[in-house]
Amino acid sequence: MWRVRLAISLAHLNIGARLAHTAAMASVNRTAHPFDKSRLEALLNRRFFYAPAFEIYGGVAGLYDYGPPGSSLQANIIAEWRRHFIVEDHMLELDTTIMTPAPVFETSGHVARFADWMVKDEKTGDVLRADHLVKNADKVMEDEKKKKKKIKTTAVQLPDEVVKEYKSILAQLDNYSGPELGQLCRSHDIRNPDTGNQVGEPQQFNLMFASSIGPTGQHPGFLRPETAQGHFLNFSRLLEFNNGRIPFASAQIGKSFRNEISPRAGLLRVREFTMGEIEHYVDPENKSHARFAEVRHIVLPLLNRFVQESGSTQVTKMSIGAAVDRGIVANETLGYFLARIHLFLLKIGVDPRRLRFRQHMANEMAHYATDCWDAEIQNSSGWTECVGCADRAAYDLSVHSARTGHPLVVRQALKEPIVTEREVPEFNKKVLGKTLGRDAGLVQRVVGEMSQEELVRLKGELSQGSATISADEKQIALTPELLTIERKTFKQSIREFVPNVIEPSFGFGRILYSLLEHSFWCREQDVERSVLSLPPLVAPTKVLIVPLSAKEEFDPLIEEVSMKLRRCGIFSRVDDSNTSIGKRYARNDELGTPYGVTLDFASLQNRTMTLRERDTTDQLIGSIDDVISVIMGLVHGALTWEDACTRLKAYGGVQAIE
Repeated sequence: MWRVRLAISLAHLNIGARLAHTAAMASVNRTAHPFDKSRLEALLNRRFFYAPAFEIYGGVAGLYDYGPPGSSLQANIIAEWRRHFIVEDHMLELDTTIMTPAPVFETSGHVARFADWMVKDEKTGDVLRADHLVKNADKVMEDEKKKKKKIKTTAVQLPDEVVKEYKSILAQLDNYSGPELGQLCRSHDIRNPDTGNQVGEPQQFNLMFASSIGPTGQHPGFLRPETAQGHFLNFSRLLEFNNGRIPFASAQIGKSFRNEISPRAGLLRVREFTMGEIEHYVDPENKSHARFAEVRHIVLPLLNRFVQESGSTQVTKMSIGAAVDRGIVANETLGYFLARIHLFLLKIGVDPRRLRFRQHMANEMAHYATDCWDAEIQNSSGWTECVGCADRAAYDLSVHSARTGHPLVVRQALKEPIVTEREVPEFNKKVLGKTLGRDAGLVQRVVGEMSQEELVRLKGELSQGSATISADEKQIALTPELLTIERKTFKQSIREFVPNVIEPSFGFGRILYSLLEHSFWCREQDVERSVLSLPPLVAPTKVLIVPLSAKEEFDPLIEEVSMKLRRCGIFSRVDDSNTSIGKRYARNDELGTPYGVTLDFASLQNRTMTLRERDTTDQLIGSIDDVISVIMGLVHGALTWEDACTRLKAYGGVQAIE
């Protein structure tokens, strides 16, 4: 038997683990280098998070393919969305069709109203979205001043009065109509930034993709711009599935399509995207929520419509309970979902300092909404709507019911019948027809539409022998032989009503991209070493397995560790490439992998392995089973890194083997 000591130095590993260890996680300076979007985009492209679709054919603007890490990241975000909303709130999940017959969207109002304002370059014919042109005008003005002054690196300070006016315009931008956007372009000489040419008057452009169903094209259709209509058309079945009771919610995750005018902002402005939508059905007379007490203490950053209309974007932090009590948020159910959206976004890793809830102003409110708030996340493109939460009232169910004749209503048995009395007109139709001829139907309609007060007055006149009514500019005489009005008692045991709908609507692509920006940073010691600090909950890969040698004797141990992680429901990858261990870890820091385990020769003999934390690069050591137990707690949220430091020993860089 001979003994050797295997000394693995930190320099050899090139992973920056500390020799001295404390229970607390080391401080990491994520702001040592300013955010560099070009570095992030290079990383996302290099690691194939996503890429332009049909790239080898030249690509099509607004269409993207997700690579392995991007697909996994989106899938993990969606999986948490399902747990957070569908599972926790007992929602009914749907999967409805993408191709939709035209009458559905004609009825819903999308054919007439689902549009944005566009402008055309007067010389080239290039098309731009009008509000985006105005929004980006400040960047254009600064660029022009830089060109004139031949300044490359120094930002140009615009005059204070111009800055103030522009901030006021931006605060109200979503409230401007098309003609008002055109006036802004003229009065501020806003031009196409690519050509410097003037643009024409704004015109509306419908964002839906038109198509047809069937070989003859006789059934026009559209690719859906949202999943919501599939919920509403199935309301009767959903209600029956829920035993006829409300409130309840349906939820759906699926693809939607919008023919964006000029998509230029990566995943923030695309033509095909994945949505998650919830339709929560409530009694219009009672929009309280059974779980509101659980969230009423949660403080949200709110930007209400009145602040915006005054030309400001000042956010007020307020508990959702106070916001509902003061009428800033319309009702408890809407407030409940705003709070739950807030919790979800923080859970998946969105920076709370760059999150706000903005209320829609009058002109931008959707035609169906009575109140609407957007969860906006700040990124390098500004504040971006990532979640919309609207009170759609009874609009959708009402219009589809009227169009189809199918009653989309709730019938509720009353605990105690409601007894009412009212005046009821009774016509002697045989005599009425002989006496009035064609006017008989007109009289029935006019009398049938009378209020109770009008019927009481008409009843009194008839008791005097005759009465006269006005109908289509005619004066028609009535007698008790033609019409009697009697007071009758009615007993109502069933209440019938059209429910209102509260709708949270999530754009997963926008959330994913904003999360990537919030997670990206470069190490203080080396700006070339980029990191994505994705939470373990959503990280594409949870654990990197790094064998120190490619010898076959490592294979059984690698398979054992990999299998045990899989059985714990933890997605891991083995990196057995020939590059140094430091480069392997650096490569996976860019992929957002939060933890790594190293298997070395000591692992073969002592059955130990090291555990590395991505952000701090700290390392711990323990038996294989103990390390896997700690990883399971870390990934599933039962342990923090500080907890892990109390469960495992600090790794000093040296192990002994025989």
